This record gives sequence, C-alpha cells and structure tokens, in this order.
Amino acid sequence: MDHVVLLGKAYPLLSEHPLPMVNVLLSCGFPSPAADYESELVDLNRLMLRHPDASYLARAHGQSMTGAGIHDGDVLAVDRSMQAQDGDIVVACVEGEYTVKRLSKRMDSVALVAENPSYKPIVVRNADDLRIFGVVVLVLHPLVTEGRRGLSYVRPQ
Repeated sequence: MDHVVLLGKAYPLLSEHPLPMVNVLLSCGFPSPAADYESELVDLNRLMLRHPDASYLARAHGQSMTGAGIHDGDVLAVDRSMQAQDGDIVVACVEGEYTVKRLSKRMDSVALVAENPSYKPIVVRNADDLRIFGVVVLVLHPLVTEGRRGLSYVRPQ
C-alpha cells in the first residue's frame, strides 16, 4: 500500500511574507500579446489554505494516485476541519497504515480508491477500521528539480 509521511503543521505553508502576483492571465495555449499588468501582494497561506490552523503537510509516497496528479514525493496540504465527502481525496488510516486515496462511499461499505489502475480499491466494511485524517486540498508538485530551485528538503528514508 502506498503511504504518506506526515511533515507537520501547514501554517505558515510557504512564506510569512506576501509575494507579488501579476494581474495577467497566462495563456497555456497560443501566446497572447503582452499587456500592461498590475501586481498585488498575496499571502500564499491565505490563497491556498482555507483553514490554515487546522491544516498539516504530508509527503506522498508511491504511484497509486498519479491519475489525480499526485506523484511520489509531492507535498500535500491536508485540511483536518473539512468533512470528507464522497469523491474527496483523503488521508486515511486503515489497519494502522496511512494512505492517500479517493473516498467512495457505498451502501454497505466505504472504499478508498486509487487513481492508478494497477492498484485495487481498499474496501472497508467496518467503520471502526477506518479513520479519516483530513481532505487533501492542495498538491505541491515541483516542475524543476530541488537542486535547480536551490532547495534541499529532508526526505525520509
């Protein structure tokens, strides 16, 4: 079973200092002509976390959620205050192991469904065997290697 490694409290998530955000839409299709833009200061914590005091960070491990855009080593922001709903991606504990899966509520059971066809769903029939530790609200997925970004994260062995 793929798992998550808890990293700690999410607040402050990235920076205690607001960063400038340009007010221009960046085309992901054909380039658009350059336009004048304004910038505002944005607190990344407020932008990304609705409940920062009830959130924590965890690092994903494994390949079971790649179809949802969660890859091995990604950092997840998890909100403990949100009520998990059918279809949410959650951090759950089953038989003492933490995992990240999509929650699927069924008539007689709950399933934790992977977003990779190579992994079977985890079906939980007894509610006492499952604990939900929050809803994944944000995935930090690097596009440039840590060395190029000038960052060095301690990765668990």
